[in-house]
Amino acid sequence: MTLANSHLSNSSRTYDVVVVGGGNAGLCAAISARQAGASVLLLEQAPRALRGGSTRHARNLRVKCDPPSVLPDQAYCGDEYWADLAQATAGHTDENLARLMIEGSAHIVRWMEQCGIQFEKSRIGNRPSRKTAFLLGGGKALLNAYYRKAERIGVDIAYDTEVLSVPLDNGVACEIHAISNCALTRVRTRAVVVSCGGSQANTDWLQHYWGDAANRFVIRGARQAKGRVLASLLDQNVVPIGEPGQCHMVAVDARAPKFDGGIVTRLDCVPYSVVVDRNGQRFHDEGEEVGPRRFAVWGKLVARCPDQIAYAILDSKAEGLFRPSFYPPIRTQTISELAVELKLNPADLATTIHAFNAAITDASDRKAGRLARAEDIVPPKSKWAMSIDTPPFSGYPLRPGVTFSYLGVKVDDHARVIMASGRPAANVFAAGQIMLANILASGYLAGVGMTLGTVFGQIAGRCAVRAARSWSPR
Repeated sequence: MTLANSHLSNSSRTYDVVVVGGGNAGLCAAISARQAGASVLLLEQAPRALRGGSTRHARNLRVKCDPPSVLPDQAYCGDEYWADLAQATAGHTDENLARLMIEGSAHIVRWMEQCGIQFEKSRIGNRPSRKTAFLLGGGKALLNAYYRKAERIGVDIAYDTEVLSVPLDNGVACEIHAISNCALTRVRTRAVVVSCGGSQANTDWLQHYWGDAANRFVIRGARQAKGRVLASLLDQNVVPIGEPGQCHMVAVDARAPKFDGGIVTRLDCVPYSVVVDRNGQRFHDEGEEVGPRRFAVWGKLVARCPDQIAYAILDSKAEGLFRPSFYPPIRTQTISELAVELKLNPADLATTIHAFNAAITDASDRKAGRLARAEDIVPPKSKWAMSIDTPPFSGYPLRPGVTFSYLGVKVDDHARVIMASGRPAANVFAAGQIMLANILASGYLAGVGMTLGTVFGQIAGRCAVRAARSWSPR
C-alpha cells in the first residue's frame, strides 16, 4: 500500500522491518520480509515517477547456471564465476561472501519470475554472453513488477521520504529519522534494512577526494545517492569497507545530463578511434582494452585529463563497428572543420592525426583493422589502428561518468552490519550498493551489482524478520 506522507508523519505504528531505499535490493528485502510474515515499510526518497534509483538503468544479472535456464545451453559454473570475480577485483573481495552470492544466484531467477519479472528468451546467437540473464524491458520493467508484487502482498510504501539517519544504541536501531511531508518524522521499527545506495551523487563528498574535477563528473544514476545514511552509520562506528573517494567510472558522452543518463550515454567508439585531450594530444593506447573493462579504464583516464574532457576522433571506416550513442556524432568533411566544432586547435589536431596515420604498420581497412598497430609513436596503439583519412570525419566529446562509489559498510553472511567492536549489529542489515565493496572493492564485472542486490536483499529481508522477533524497541 502506498502511504500518504501525512499518514506516515502522524503514524505511531511500530513496524517489524523498515527498508530504507526502493531500488532492486530494497524491494527484494521488503518482499522477502513480508513473505516471512513481517509488517514492512519501505521508504523511498524519490517521487513515485522516479522510484528505484539506479536500478532504472539496469539490464542484466550475472547468474550461476548449471543446468542453464534463461542462458544459452552452456553451463556457467560456480568456480568459473568465482574466477571471473577474483580476476575483475584483483583479489579485493571477501571470498566467503562472494561465494554466498554466487551460490545464491543459482536460485534467484525462479524467485524473480514468481514476482513477475520477465527475461529475454535464450536463443543461441542472439546474446553475446552465456553468463548474464537480460531483463525483458530493463530495470524499469523490473521495478514495476516488484512494486506491484510488494503492494499486492501488503508492503507499505512511502515515497518522497528522505531518511536522515538510523540512530544506533549499542548496535540496536529502534527508529528511523526522516523528512516526510516537509516535516521531521520518526518511524519506530524492530529491524532495519539499509539499501539506499552509495555516495556517488554527492559532489561535495567527491570534491574532498577529487577537488574541482568532481564538478565536471557526470553521475550516470540517480541524483538521490548522496550517501547520507552511509555517513550516519559510519559516524556511529559501523565498520567501513572500500576505498573512500574511489568510484567506478566509464567514458560517457559529454553532452549527457548531469544525472540519470544511464547506459545510453556510454561511448563504445573508443577502440576504433583516436582519443585526444583538449590540447589535441593523444594520451593512451585506444586499442589496449576492447572488452567490457575498457569502459572503466577510460572513465578514469578522462577524469585525469585537463578539464576532465577528451574527444574521440573517427572517420567513415569506423562506421558500423560499434554501438551508437544516444547522441549523434559531430560530423564534418575535414579534420580542421571537426577541430573547430569540438573547440580544439585545428593545427594541433591535424598534427596528431598525421603522426598517428604515419605510424600505422599494417593494413587499415575494416577487415584487417583488428590486428593493425600504430608503432614508433607515443603512446602506441595496439589494435584497430585504422588511419583517420576518409571523410566524413566524426567526433564525440567524452566525460567521466560515475556509476557507483566503492565506499560502503562491512557486513557478515547474514547481511548484518559490523560494528567497530567486531560484533554484528543486532537488528541493522545492509543490501545492495551500500555493501557492494564487501564483494567488489575494486574493478567491475557485468551484472554483479544486480545479482548482489537480489541475493543479499533476500538474505537481509529474511534475517531482519528473525531479528525483529528477538528485539523490541525501547
